[in-house]
Amino acid sequence: MRMNHVIAYSMVILGAAFWGLTGLFVQNLYAAGFTPWQVVTLRLTFSSLILLVMLAILARSYLKIRLKDLPYFIALGVFSIAFFNWFYFQVMDLATLAVAVVFVYSSPVFAAIIARVLFQEALTKQKLVAISLTILGSAFAIEFLPLGDFALTLQTILFGLLAGFFCSTYSLLGKNVSRWYHPFTITFYAMAGGSAFLIPTSGIWQNASAFANGDVWLNILGIVVISTVVAYLLYTTGLAYIESSKATILSSVEIIIAISVSVIVFNEALTGYQLLGFGLLFISLFLTVFSLKKLKKYKFRKMRGQKEQWPTETHHMTEKPSW
Repeated sequence: MRMNHVIAYSMVILGAAFWGLTGLFVQNLYAAGFTPWQVVTLRLTFSSLILLVMLAILARSYLKIRLKDLPYFIALGVFSIAFFNWFYFQVMDLATLAVAVVFVYSSPVFAAIIARVLFQEALTKQKLVAISLTILGSAFAIEFLPLGDFALTLQTILFGLLAGFFCSTYSLLGKNVSRWYHPFTITFYAMAGGSAFLIPTSGIWQNASAFANGDVWLNILGIVVISTVVAYLLYTTGLAYIESSKATILSSVEIIIAISVSVIVFNEALTGYQLLGFGLLFISLFLTVFSLKKLKKYKFRKMRGQKEQWPTETHHMTEKPSW
């Protein structure tokens, strides 16, 4: 069954926009007395429960896995989701939402370096340019450039870089299971594995009184239902009908939404240099997604009169997850 491309694009954009609202719910949960580690626990635990119910009712076959693959799911849940979310939320607490998002979008740099070291993937000129633009754009966005008064602490920078690093490990750790399982299967078991690690270490029960507050539940539902489950369902469904390269570009609307929340809701001011930095990050994203080699192949086929078809990429679960 085919889907209208406008609808598919809209689903991808809306899903990414819902990811961009994450910071809004996170900050409100902080105000209610929850720590970053506890917020991650709430997000993963309730999201995995909802996914379990959905899969059990609608697609029970997606719950079947091989026991030997369980360590990969646990590693994904602990390192690529739990640790990523914790460092991401820590930067939101220590700095601003806009700065936190900048660090997350540094993940392609780490992914390229790790892929070079572990899988001997070539660092092409295009990748090097994209990495350079990412570093330069991030430097402007966090106000490291131009040199002057630098507000961020060393701890915030370290946490931000670790958020980008752990975000980049999602696709790398998932290589072994992405060939065998549906993205929903991988997401559920990764979240469940992360939850099993988080719950006993979070001390969430110490904030039991906060659960009597209706606003707390609204924000829990917001971060779980809107910014996790529905966002992922929309994005993944739309992705099935369009090229993953285009979906990745469209998903950058997450940055726009996160910055808008930062400025409009929390009155966090942005300088001209920060806006320049975000612009460089967008350019870097385009360079990262579109391969010059594929472009050359497309032009070569067109010159030879072959059927015009833009090369597509296979999507398993290697897109940047914004859990």
